[in-house]
Amino acid sequence: MRLRVEFTTEPFDLDEAPAHAVVAREVVEGAELDAVDVGPFGNTAEGGAEAVLDAVDAVLRRALTAGATRISLQVNVVEESDR
Repeated sequence: MRLRVEFTTEPFDLDEAPAHAVVAREVVEGAELDAVDVGPFGNTAEGGAEAVLDAVDAVLRRALTAGATRISLQVNVVEESDR
């Protein structure tokens, strides 16, 4: 099964990426995921179910430790025809 995760961390800072956002991006960029897209207001990544779920766990734990006060995320099953 393939999954797609979309997430944002808060609070936002338009002048400089907060530590929690940097950590979250490092997690998804370093994970065994593909189709990773990081942006100033949200991040998206796809991969196998285990890789995505491991990355979500790490994003939640590390971003909260780094000062995130809210993390919004959505996980969807990706059908092969969606790719």
